[in-house]
Amino acid sequence: MACARPDDHLRELSSLAYAVPKTLFAVSQELTVSIHVALNHVTHYRYDRPISLAPQVVRLRPAPHSRTPILSYSLKITPAQHFINWQQDPQANYLARLVFPEKTREFRVEVDLVAEMSVINPFDFFPEPYATSFPFAYEAWQREELEPYLTPLPRTPLLTEFLATIPRAARASVDFLVDLNQRVQHKVGYVIRLEPGVQTPEETLTLALGSCRDSAWLLVQVLRNLGLAARFVSGYLIQLVPDVKSLDGPSGTDHDFTDLHAWCEVYLPGAGWIGLDPTSGLFAGEGHIPLACSPQPSSASPITGLTEKCECQFEHHMQIERVWEAPRVTRPYSDEQWQTIEALGHQIDADLVRDDVRLTMGGEPTFVSIDDHDGGEWNTEALGPTKRARAAEIFQRLRDKYAPQGLPHFGQGKWYPGEQLPRWSLNCFWRRDGQVMWNNPALYADESRDYGADGQLAGRFLRTLAEHLAIDPKYVFAAYEDVYYHLWREDRLPVNVDPFASRLDDPLERERLAKVFRQGLDAVVGHVLPLQARAQGGWQSGPWYLRGGRCYLVPGDSPVGYRLPLDSQPWVAKADYPYVHAPDPTQAFPALPAHSEMHAQFAISRSLGLPAVSAAVSGERFAEKALERVDDALAHGADGGNESPPRAGESASLVTRTSLSAQARNGVLYIFMPPTETLEDYLELIAAVEATAEALAAPVIVEGYEPPSDPRLTNFRVTPDPGVIEVNIQPSANWDELVARTTHLYEAAHLSRLCTEKFMLDGRHTGTGGGNHFVFGGATTLDSPFLRRPDLLRSLISYWHNHPSLSYLFSGLFIGPTSQSPRVDEARNDSVYELEIAFSELSSATAEAAEGIAPWVIDRALRNLLIDATGNTHRAEFCIDKLYSPDGATGRLGLLEMRAFEMPPHARMSLAQQLLLRALIAHFWRMPYAPERLLRWGTELHDRFMLPHFVQQDFDDVISDLRGAGYALDSAWFAPHFEFRFPVHGSISVLGMELELRHALEPWNVMGEQGSVGGTARYVDSSLERLQVKLSGMAAERYVLTCNGRRVPLRSTGKVGEFVAGVRYRAWNPPSALHPTIGVHAPLVFDLVDTWMKRSLAGCQYHVEHPGGRNPDRYPVNANEAEGRRLARFTPFGHSPGEIDVAPLPDNAGFPFTLDLRRS
Repeated sequence: MACARPDDHLRELSSLAYAVPKTLFAVSQELTVSIHVALNHVTHYRYDRPISLAPQVVRLRPAPHSRTPILSYSLKITPAQHFINWQQDPQANYLARLVFPEKTREFRVEVDLVAEMSVINPFDFFPEPYATSFPFAYEAWQREELEPYLTPLPRTPLLTEFLATIPRAARASVDFLVDLNQRVQHKVGYVIRLEPGVQTPEETLTLALGSCRDSAWLLVQVLRNLGLAARFVSGYLIQLVPDVKSLDGPSGTDHDFTDLHAWCEVYLPGAGWIGLDPTSGLFAGEGHIPLACSPQPSSASPITGLTEKCECQFEHHMQIERVWEAPRVTRPYSDEQWQTIEALGHQIDADLVRDDVRLTMGGEPTFVSIDDHDGGEWNTEALGPTKRARAAEIFQRLRDKYAPQGLPHFGQGKWYPGEQLPRWSLNCFWRRDGQVMWNNPALYADESRDYGADGQLAGRFLRTLAEHLAIDPKYVFAAYEDVYYHLWREDRLPVNVDPFASRLDDPLERERLAKVFRQGLDAVVGHVLPLQARAQGGWQSGPWYLRGGRCYLVPGDSPVGYRLPLDSQPWVAKADYPYVHAPDPTQAFPALPAHSEMHAQFAISRSLGLPAVSAAVSGERFAEKALERVDDALAHGADGGNESPPRAGESASLVTRTSLSAQARNGVLYIFMPPTETLEDYLELIAAVEATAEALAAPVIVEGYEPPSDPRLTNFRVTPDPGVIEVNIQPSANWDELVARTTHLYEAAHLSRLCTEKFMLDGRHTGTGGGNHFVFGGATTLDSPFLRRPDLLRSLISYWHNHPSLSYLFSGLFIGPTSQSPRVDEARNDSVYELEIAFSELSSATAEAAEGIAPWVIDRALRNLLIDATGNTHRAEFCIDKLYSPDGATGRLGLLEMRAFEMPPHARMSLAQQLLLRALIAHFWRMPYAPERLLRWGTELHDRFMLPHFVQQDFDDVISDLRGAGYALDSAWFAPHFEFRFPVHGSISVLGMELELRHALEPWNVMGEQGSVGGTARYVDSSLERLQVKLSGMAAERYVLTCNGRRVPLRSTGKVGEFVAGVRYRAWNPPSALHPTIGVHAPLVFDLVDTWMKRSLAGCQYHVEHPGGRNPDRYPVNANEAEGRRLARFTPFGHSPGEIDVAPLPDNAGFPFTLDLRRS
């Protein structure tokens, strides 16, 4: 018999035509839940004649220390006539020793296994204190045991040279290993090498090329020469296509892939063997399944053995298949499911059109940064250093998509008490008729660029604009900072503080003072043009009468237009005050004039009747009319009127009190728009601003007052909110628009380095925290389905009330009576009674109205009931503060906002929610939902419906109702939502019984007021958590479940042997909380107790923090790290030993489904 060298079988590691990319296991992979993959590996030897085989040793069974769970394993050998003996070598690797009694013409090895690809955090280990930094020395007993892994090959020149480049200064061991692994990866280029054996380190360094086994062996030798124990590893490598491509890093493979691979492991005291893959430069993860680990590569060969001398044909085949995938947020639906969802969306669209519902849907999705999970601006603060830049980027992407010739407008947003400055708002307006609003995008400035604009340009711009508007430029005046205020402010500074570098505690005030003194108190801040539209057409201006003869601005940081000294204007009687009234949204609006007409009229006013103008204007009548208008305006300006200051006690009714201002900031010219009563006036003024910018070749940014609310315009906004960026997306009239806009919004956010999810310190995966509010209405106020059919609004409110799953499945972390979207009945049962009265009144008013119920009646009937605990009409599950508000025209838009929706991680998950809502509206339009009595849930709401089992049960009823109405929704479409809302913590099986732990909901309650800087503050207690335990296959007469020694109140689900309950516990102990004397209940130890034997048959433990004490002080950077943290908190063993006497279940009538560990 001829002997084949054992390392010839290392051909297995190199004979495969594959390329392991250096992008292996990039952090872009979003494997947030388990995927079961079936791996099939066939090695086939064919001989030219029957030969005798010596005993063969096969090392193709996953090693005992494999961290990837192997659910099933099979080894099939051909020829079938053989004997197999499972052994373990000195390194504990599994060996299959095969003996063949007969000669054979083939030898075939087939491995088939199923692996669970759940996330493994490769850095989840704890070195001994002395090994936390490198260099370190092993203890004597360790060196003795690790001797085979510490012995290096003799040093060679290139290896010595490479070792000299490695810094030996003290540093964290993990950082050192990461750096060393990447050094080898950068040093050795990857090649597919079919030759048998492993290159020596010198050969690999000489060629700077090698296969996976060559770079792995090089790293082993480098580590050993550095005094670290290292071993060679052969195994399977599994790579799955990531659901989400990486933005700035490698995205991994483009197809599911598996093959034999080689890497190395280093021994770190306390942590054990740590896998390093020098082919990719990364640590080994869940895709690395070790088969054999040994001091030498030859001992890790997949197959070794002798054969007779013969001719041999070698075949090798490997494939991988996904056999099961848990619902996950990164790929919520298969292509087939999505096609079905699309088809149903079009069916609902057809029904809405047929029934003349006239429904439009918009929303307020929110986003957070992917780069700064710990920053205050992405957690609690409304403003921050990077939020404006991120908002501007997504704003430009949306503008390029929807309104390249719309009007960008940077305005003022919300301003809450306690905030020094109002929030900004990036708005984009465009005309519904498709006409241009801003013709040349090049004339709209980029606020990140310096165009060299200054105060002189601002003054010149307004004077030129005045000429365009046929106004005397003499009315333009400069504005200055208030000299007296800032001198007084300087006098208040300590004597040892420089105003240019004052040490004030308030950073905004510090920056404000330094800016003012740096530019000089006599510097021009901006220019102002008093401006107001005339009732008969055209524009008027005039002087401002100020006591000091100069315009001194109100101190602050806002634009000039917000800081004008309006209270210094001459007194005017209230009856004479020129109030600007918002247009009534219910009135009929004529078609807007064409943009070309407005643009042409400013060509006329600029050239004052030159012959060339008539050629630029379309139509003689228009030209004549425009010329007349210009002549009248010039005559009015020449006349000048009475410009003398008003006399004492005289009502100054002729003073122009609105103005347009120009201000240069950071080299950019900002134009502050005045308020106008009509959209036509605003568009005319915008056309004049653009014409002026074109004449002066000066790009500008428009800010100040927005266009009047008008159905002839549409818009989107990007605004800041605490911890998030909010996008108020324009309403969509049909399903196709919804799909296109929602999908593009998520993509634009991703490309702008924004995401829709956050991760808690403990690994919990949540939405942004800012919500994903859906807004329903019509194209106009009177088209609103809720004003035309108030029974539709009643149906939605009643159905949500009777189906709590709709309130809790899609909501965020903060739920309960003091949340930002409380249910009507949360802690306020009397409101349900009052709501029934309101519904009956609406029904009576509808029946009595001959031409439909008045819109104000609908609003007033519900306005004081759809509120939160403080009476806030905005912070309610169903918000109607813009339905038909008594406060003014801006609140009479016929809109319903549903606020109990958190931001889903994937666009298609959001679309599935919107599909559900559209189906319910279409159903209730035909068949109103009007139960005689609303359910009184009482404490059951925060008991039973905090558990995912009952939420799922109730939601299945909703799906069943819709299917009965002809809308074939599928519960499977919302499985990703359930997994996102209620992730599994872990499960165990014993004696045919299965125990599952799953996240449950817990309302946060507001606590009493506490003193804070500038007033009082109220906080919520989020230290309580709840989880659901679910037992199946249990005989309730014999077995009970305990948690920390206390009996769990298991309740039957109606299915034989299936029980659920909730466990409420204190997860952490904040300085201020309800019941501060009650400590933390972690870890939770669950025991499945046999009451006959009085022993625990099995158990598990759930920790609210890492069981080994790894308590990170930063948030996870992605879903992989978050999932790794969450899974590490569950231990599938750890029952209570000894005899157990279970006490009777205490009576808790208010919360019968919940074990509250706080109750003694």
